Parts: sequence; structure tokens; C-alpha cells
Amino acid sequence: MQLQQLAYFVAVAEVRHFTQAAELLRVAQPSLSKQIRALETELGASLFSRARGNITLTPAGEALLPLAKRILADVDTARLEVQELAGLRRGRVRLGATPSLCAGLLGDVLRRFHDTYPGVQLLVEEGGSRDLVRELTRGSLDLALVILPLHGDAPLETRPILREHLVVASPAGGSGVPRRPYLRIEDLRNRPLVMFRPGYDLREATIGACRAAGFEPRFAVEGGEMDAVLRFVEAGLGIAVVPSMVLAGRPGLRGTPLVLTEHSDEAAVRRGQPGPGLLRTIALAHRKDVDLTHAARAFQETLETFLVEAALAGSLPAGVESLVPTPA
Repeated sequence: MQLQQLAYFVAVAEVRHFTQAAELLRVAQPSLSKQIRALETELGASLFSRARGNITLTPAGEALLPLAKRILADVDTARLEVQELAGLRRGRVRLGATPSLCAGLLGDVLRRFHDTYPGVQLLVEEGGSRDLVRELTRGSLDLALVILPLHGDAPLETRPILREHLVVASPAGGSGVPRRPYLRIEDLRNRPLVMFRPGYDLREATIGACRAAGFEPRFAVEGGEMDAVLRFVEAGLGIAVVPSMVLAGRPGLRGTPLVLTEHSDEAAVRRGQPGPGLLRTIALAHRKDVDLTHAARAFQETLETFLVEAALAGSLPAGVESLVPTPA
């Protein structure tokens, strides 16, 4: 089995067309087809079904695709790591992050890293936490900022770095939710929600909290990314549960803290401490079976240093606290 054969297989699997795959790879189509056939012969199974001109993956092809992608990604990472060790002063960091972080503090971290390591290429993929875990496991990312706890048995090592408070976003004009210092999960009952698409941890967290309170949430609209969800709320379509940091710079929205249960202590409620809020923990994750490249390790150090300094200076966004230990 050759790496070139795997690359040809992945290309055909992604575009579902032999001629188009050959054009993308800049090789002759007969040569590509020959290599695919050789790979099928070596594996003893057909990888593509070619019925009526439609190219689809066979069960064997479906099984091979994620493995082939991971092998090619690991080889690419190894090549870059050797180049770094050879003193070429270049590298690459493939980073995944949730939309709230991309819209919040991540830009400042990336700027600091780029200023320190201008020769390192930064590739950022924005997505829901569950999507990022899947891409990290496949080898498509070096690092990802994901939500804990992880779901399933992904072979990842995680380092908690941030805790975010979740709030109910509603139009600043006052429609949607009562004007109170805080809201309970029960206050979302029968209120139209703007909901993220599947793959967002926020979607599962909101639905799970509502079900734990004994009701099914009602969706006004669903399927959006972070920016779309916030715009739909501004337009008055409904309310949404979001990290507090994403409301910065959006005067058309207000955020109301969300609590799971109220304290029985009325004095605590009057002090603005009604009970435990809805939180989520963000961790920096990477695969356990792959050592971080020098570039990825440098990014991790840059991120953690930035968070420690921001926490000490009190400059973290509202509703965000650092979990990175402060050096003694």
C-alpha cells in the first residue's frame, strides 16, 4: 500500500468522480484509475461502486476513508516536524475552536503567536465542539478548543483552560424574557428558542437542561451557526442560550444570567447570588497517540501564558475565567 494510492483514493472519495479527482491532483485519469485498482487488489476488496456512472463508496471504502485521511495527515505532520528540526523556521498549526472563542479572545492569542513565530502557518477551523472532536480524532487538526466532558471514547488528552458562563440572549428592547437579574431554566418553558445546528455542544447543553427541568424546549428556528443565531435573536425570532462573551459589541442584544436552581437563602438571592449558574468548561485537546509538533506546543504555551496574564490583569471577557494555574 502506497501513500500515493491512499491520496488518490481520498481524492476520489471526496469528489465522487475519477476525472475531477485526477484534475485536482494534476495527474492523468488512467494513471489514477490504475493506482486505485492496484490498491483494491492489494486489499482484496472493491472500494468504489461504479453503477450507472455514479461513484459511491462500498462498505470497504467507508471503512478505509477515515483511516486513510488519518495516515495522510500524520505523514504531513511528520514532514513538517522534521523540517522544523532541520532549522527551516517554519511549521504549521491546525487549530479548531468554537465560534464563541473565534469571536472572542482567540484573535488576540493568534496575533501574539504570529508576532512571535511569523514563519508558522496558522489554519483555524471553526465549528461545534463535537465536530471538532471528530476532526481531531481523524488527524485533521493538531489542537482543538473543545467543551468538557467529551462524549464517547475519543482518544484525546485534554487540559481545562477556561470556564464560560452561559446567558439567555434576548433583544435589547426587552421582548422575549422578563427583565430580571437572572432567569431560571424553568423560565424557558414555552418560550421560542433559536437553536444551533446539531454538532454544537450548546444545543445539547440547552436541551439537556430543559429536559432535566421536566419539559421539552420549543424551537422557533434551528440549524444556525453562532452569528446566525445571534442575528435571529436580534430580529425577534426567539431567545437563545449562549456564552456571555459573544454579546460583546452587540448593542441590540442583552444577556441575562441563567441559573439551574435558586438558593433557598433569600438574602443570597437579593445579593445577586441566586444559585449555581449554567457553565461550561473549555479544554485544549490533542490526540494521545500523536506527539505535539514544536509549533503546536509553542501555540499551547502562548495560549496559556496569555490567559494567565489576562486573568491577572482582569482583562478577560465578562463571564469568562481562566483555569490555567498561575505560576508560583
